[in-house]
Amino acid sequence: MSSNLHQAGVRLLRQLGRHAELIMDAYQAGSVNEGACEPSAVDKLKKAGILWRPEADQDLRLTRTVRAMLEEALSDERNRQIDANVGSALATIKTLASHYKEARSNVDHGAAEAYLADLSEHVYSFTESLAYSTRVLWGRINNEFGYVGTINAKIRENELAQSQVSELRSGLELFQFSELGEIAGDVRELRKLLVTTLQESLSRNAEELSLVQGRLLELLGRFRQIRGRTRLLKGWLLYTDLHPDYRPGDHVSHKQVPSLFNRAEALLAPAAVDVHNSQQERELMEMVARIKTISHSQVPPKRREHDVSVSLSVSEDFDIPDNPLKLAVDEYFCAVIESGKSQSALAYLAEQQLPWDSESWLYQVIGGYEGLPDEHKAYFELEPLGEPHPVYSGNFIIRDVELWLA
Repeated sequence: MSSNLHQAGVRLLRQLGRHAELIMDAYQAGSVNEGACEPSAVDKLKKAGILWRPEADQDLRLTRTVRAMLEEALSDERNRQIDANVGSALATIKTLASHYKEARSNVDHGAAEAYLADLSEHVYSFTESLAYSTRVLWGRINNEFGYVGTINAKIRENELAQSQVSELRSGLELFQFSELGEIAGDVRELRKLLVTTLQESLSRNAEELSLVQGRLLELLGRFRQIRGRTRLLKGWLLYTDLHPDYRPGDHVSHKQVPSLFNRAEALLAPAAVDVHNSQQERELMEMVARIKTISHSQVPPKRREHDVSVSLSVSEDFDIPDNPLKLAVDEYFCAVIESGKSQSALAYLAEQQLPWDSESWLYQVIGGYEGLPDEHKAYFELEPLGEPHPVYSGNFIIRDVELWLA
């Protein structure tokens, strides 16, 4: 069987080489001119599956596989097509994987090897088809759809490419690798084909398709801008043809210049040092260092009539009296130590009949506690007494504080 397949392939390639001129004429013209060709050569190409007739009254054409081979080999952007049908390829891959697992479980090694070879061919053919489609799209983008001659045709080709990209990306979303992993199971060959190979290829192509879609949108905007300007220019030319006596007015002499004619470039802004640019810090420091102090004061310096003697003596000591409120808070802390019980700050204020208002007293008690050294603060516990704010959450209203020994 392998020998027969080899011989059939050799015969097919010989047919392609022997009738290369006829095949290329059919490729460029789209059909075969049977009147200018030998009937025997045409019959041989039909039997070999290179030429086919769609309808009885139609001309002979190249088969799709031969045309696709020529398009890829010749890098012919005009005729190359994109296959965006991903769902059919996915269904075929799943079916072949199921066939392989069934043959493997039945210990049918011959069928299993055939199914595995067929599955490998489909997987690699699918990944190559995705890469081929991406290359075709990039080729069309790089020459800006140069195989069509008008802006409208470029826009239509761009929209077609965008629809193909959308279909390809939607098709790639059909691949659920969790499902493929369950189909592959613990079979190493299936996991390599269905998970590793496909995931790497799909990730790479999905990223490429995202870039392609962004570039297509950018090109579409440019084409539409060119078309708008072209329409404006054609409209102006048509108007001048219909009104040959038209002369534009002197818009410069008008006080209100229409915005269509006011296209002057903006003047350069006055130069200024960018003090926020860290790269210019060294130059700025050098400039500042070269600045000399210039005094324009004309007042003559005053001279003393006689020298003033300066004597150095020991400064006198002086004391700063303590704040009475602070002293009262210290006494409050000492009272808590002596009693050993917790005591409210406002209760102590009322009991001792101290002259300060409650708010100042509470502020000073809290400040006195917070101002203690850490080793002294460890001997006390201060708890604020109050309630949360009824309207603004997160705020706590302190009505009183209570102090006791830890």
